[in-house]
Amino acid sequence: MDKKIDKLAVVTGASSGIGLELAKIAAAEGYDLIIAADEANIETAAQQLRSSGITVDAMQVDLSTKDGAADFAQFIADKGQPVDILLANAGRGLGKGFLDQDLDEALHVVDTNVTGTVALIHTIGNQMRTRGEGKILITGSIAGFIPGTYQAVYNGTKSFLNSFSFALRHELKDTGVTVTCLMPGPTETMFFERADMLDTEVGQSEKDDPADVAKVGFKAMMDGEGDVVAGWKNKLQTVMANVTPAGMLAEQHAKMAAPGTGKD
Repeated sequence: MDKKIDKLAVVTGASSGIGLELAKIAAAEGYDLIIAADEANIETAAQQLRSSGITVDAMQVDLSTKDGAADFAQFIADKGQPVDILLANAGRGLGKGFLDQDLDEALHVVDTNVTGTVALIHTIGNQMRTRGEGKILITGSIAGFIPGTYQAVYNGTKSFLNSFSFALRHELKDTGVTVTCLMPGPTETMFFERADMLDTEVGQSEKDDPADVAKVGFKAMMDGEGDVVAGWKNKLQTVMANVTPAGMLAEQHAKMAAPGTGKD
């Protein structure tokens, strides 16, 4: 393959949506791939990606725990190839009011979005820093700027990831390792179905194409940018969020995320 560059990209949450699109871009750029998701169709994604002519290894693993992240890190290490780019995209959402949610499901969102992501980045990030090179892309969200009424846990985790990525970037300044935060808005993925939000206004609204979102994020990472918001509407919403009182933002979010706010 002409573009073969003998470098490795690791992508989590790569069975569908933004993660799969990120993996496709990396494959097109000639990167070998190690991909993971907590769903069996990660193997289907791997078969699709192998058609690009690169090496693809896949692991079905629950990255919501330290043990799961450690098992995946060992799976990567066993391949004997250093990670050049880490695309930490695995994530979960959950709709409805917090007190109406199943607590285990709510904690699973926290553990997937935060615990597993932080644990994996800690391992791979240390390896990158030791080598003095590497790029990390973290999928945050514009939701991290908005109090998420009827998505309180999810928005809270994305607020953490946004903040974490900005801080980690500065900690790794001058090490040769860059950190980029991709902050999409509502995107046409399985997210809203899995979060049980198809009866909401935001669940039924027009959404961004995950391929377009992935292109924006991948380019920002390769260019060494600190953060990027995908889509001009989302950029405008982020600007407005920075100057709008939190109480008003929470009220606005309720109007689009409350159960039953959709048309059907």
